[in-house]
Amino acid sequence: MGMSNLTGLSEFILLGLSSRPEDQKPLFALFLVIYLVTLVGNMLIILAIRSDPRLQNPMYFFLSILSFADMCYATVIVPKMLVNFLSETKTISYAECLAQMYFFLVFGNIDSYLLAAMAIDRYVAICNPFHYITVMSRRCCASLLVFSITFSCLHSLLHVLLVDQLTFCASNIIHHFFCDVNPVLKLSCSSTLINEVVAMTEGLASVMSPFVCIIISYLRILISVLKIPSAAGKHKAFSTCSSHLTVVTFFYGSITYVYCQPSSNYTLKERIATINYTVLTSMLNPFIYSLRNKDMKQGLEKLLNKIKSSMGRFPFTKGNKICG
Repeated sequence: MGMSNLTGLSEFILLGLSSRPEDQKPLFALFLVIYLVTLVGNMLIILAIRSDPRLQNPMYFFLSILSFADMCYATVIVPKMLVNFLSETKTISYAECLAQMYFFLVFGNIDSYLLAAMAIDRYVAICNPFHYITVMSRRCCASLLVFSITFSCLHSLLHVLLVDQLTFCASNIIHHFFCDVNPVLKLSCSSTLINEVVAMTEGLASVMSPFVCIIISYLRILISVLKIPSAAGKHKAFSTCSSHLTVVTFFYGSITYVYCQPSSNYTLKERIATINYTVLTSMLNPFIYSLRNKDMKQGLEKLLNKIKSSMGRFPFTKGNKICG
């Protein structure tokens, strides 16, 4: 479909992961399972943290917000993918595309800033443990959260408004499975210089700032841990960071592969790498934090036991009569 100007634009076509008809139903089943596991896993993390008094500290506060953001992040992308797997047209309206782009940027940035806040929390806990309660106060945690959300919303609004100023006249086929900024820019027949300059300045700064914060926090943690004389003490200090480091490596590793290519044409490999940090990271976070964190694992076990005992008292159990 060709388009002559901005006012004539009504929809885009999302190329997706595969154009072969025989792949659509298996992909639908796969991503439906991933999406349901993401929702259930992250919801269990939130409920476990809310219900266990031992998990009422800044680290788990940020983890609960991260789990909520991951649920939203997946919801921005996966439901539309599922619809398109079963649709022949695979279209997305212009307004829906901009909305998806906005919320993708919002929750992606919130994720990165929450990971930075969690790195700061680990730095204070390990390097300044006697002042942990005063430094990581409720006010400090609330301020970090408000900044993460506010900046992410403003940053995303800027980029979406700039995209909205473009005209499209060559093609409406997006070589991706959702409306990311760069694939949409490639379709513009007007100058994208301002978009590119903003992406390379404000955009790069917004991505690198939390990453640099994480790097500095862990370098200082490493220096402090190396000063601990006992091997057991070093192991204990590192074990509190292992879950977070795993998530950070997976998240930023995938982003680096996708966005640091010299000239990205969004090949299948790059689209699969995008799935890693948009979909798979959101699904794997609950498993990483529950399997590699003793307190979180115990909190989930307590929650599941509560659910089982509640189900045991449910009136529809064996031997109870429903009707007289």
